[in-house]
Amino acid sequence: METTLRGVGVSHGVAIGEVRHMGTAVLEPPAKQIPAEEAEREQGRARQAVDAVAADLMARGNLAGGEAQAVLEAQAMMAQDPELMADVDRRIAVGSTAERAVYDAFAAYRELLANAGEYLAGRVADLDDVRNRIVARLLGVPMPGVPDSDEPYVLVARDLAPADTALLDPTLVLGFVTEEGGPTSHSAILARALGVPAVVALPGAGELAEGTVIAVDGSTGEVFVDPTEEKKAQLEAAAAARKAALSASTGPGATADGHKVPLLANVGGPADVPAAVEAGAEGVGLFRTEFLFLDDSKQAPSEEKQITAYRQVLEAFPEGRVVVRVLDAGADKPLDFLTPADEPNPALGVRGLRTLLDHPDVLRTQLSALAKAAEDLPVYLEVMAPMVADRADAKAFADACRAAGLRAKFGAMVEIPSAALRARSILQEVEFLSLGTNDLAQYTFAADRQVGAVSRLQDPWQPALLDLVALSAEAAKAEGKSCGVCGEAAADPLLACVLTGLGVTSLSMGSASIPYVRATLAKYTLAQCERAAAAARATDSAEDARAAAQAVLSGE
Repeated sequence: METTLRGVGVSHGVAIGEVRHMGTAVLEPPAKQIPAEEAEREQGRARQAVDAVAADLMARGNLAGGEAQAVLEAQAMMAQDPELMADVDRRIAVGSTAERAVYDAFAAYRELLANAGEYLAGRVADLDDVRNRIVARLLGVPMPGVPDSDEPYVLVARDLAPADTALLDPTLVLGFVTEEGGPTSHSAILARALGVPAVVALPGAGELAEGTVIAVDGSTGEVFVDPTEEKKAQLEAAAAARKAALSASTGPGATADGHKVPLLANVGGPADVPAAVEAGAEGVGLFRTEFLFLDDSKQAPSEEKQITAYRQVLEAFPEGRVVVRVLDAGADKPLDFLTPADEPNPALGVRGLRTLLDHPDVLRTQLSALAKAAEDLPVYLEVMAPMVADRADAKAFADACRAAGLRAKFGAMVEIPSAALRARSILQEVEFLSLGTNDLAQYTFAADRQVGAVSRLQDPWQPALLDLVALSAEAAKAEGKSCGVCGEAAADPLLACVLTGLGVTSLSMGSASIPYVRATLAKYTLAQCERAAAAARATDSAEDARAAAQAVLSGE
């Protein structure tokens, strides 16, 4: 009998196939004591296992490339963390085996991460995967991971580690479903990059029996268990129609009546540029520069290193628009040389622009590097500050840009409700706004974006969030300035139409989503988008908002 489950759709497409579960995690090693004379040998075993796992993760990253490479390199650094290894050595010195010492040291570190703000809490799955790989190597048992299968299947797991997701074979793994995670987790980001349909935060996913046939709709978040032949045909027809529309849709983003909506790409660095160009991105709407800084959390990259990375991205879009977000450090992305270590609640502390204003030399160097990278290039460079709270923040950033001699438009990200509520005031100091819907939802609803239990409040269809988008867009229009969206909301084709109807002037997303959004926008007029936006805002829940917009656009 067909049943329907609902999670959070994070990667477009439909997958129909049998369930295969992720390989079992490594069992907890026994707690047994070793003689003191064996401690040095055990410490050597532990270091060899850690180095081997780190090398494997780096190799996987090199194979995967793009954002996956940055994620896996960060995991390799996590494996070799000096403080973590010192703890392993201490535990072995007092009698633990190598495998038990690794298991216990990682457990202690795991607890610290879980309580250290949204970004680090969201990396717990990554840490567990590193631990399991090291312990498996020490025990001499197979690595946990993607099951072996000669036939295509739908992968089901509690969560997926980046090392597994990055190298999924799309010819075998039709799609995946996880019980944990959220729309901005690593698994979700990498699924979109791979173009694999995926649903996360699905309650009871682990209870789906091995071999059960399920249909996964990565657009709606629905998972159909034992779907009827009629349901399969319906989903497959919808998927075929979407594919045909994608092939037919080319060129700049626009509604059916010619209202232009530039479609831009979110990138983390030069490695993400080829996919953006191939998808037909009209530029970059969010260049996350923190990946450069996260390569070495002990010090900022040199101006020369920054210039090289920035110029590679700028050169890829001659006469296109490239919007660069200056370093967004603190809270979810701590850096040893910038981030306070003793904040009781880092997500509400010194992060984003606040961090940069406390370290003007870091901001000055980055702005100078951007100015030099753009020299002699015909690109339209725009630079924006993260976590702007009010006009004073916007003025401080604009003043810093001018002092650095930056010839570019200066903008502010709207990620804090106060910025949306006072958008017109902020626009007296800057030339554009860009809505980071991930953080804006998090701060509007007090709902950590990495926690599956509150995923309904992270849904960008929430009417309250749409109200804040509308306020920002209306303020920008009144000031004759632009207001884009660079958060994950822009990657939802139906929501992209609603955002356009709310007055948003550009949409930026992961490259894999651009064709879907382009094809969907081209089906509707601006007036239809405006009616859908009004209908969505008139509801009281995310589910009703989506249904109302869908009803308007389908002519019901």
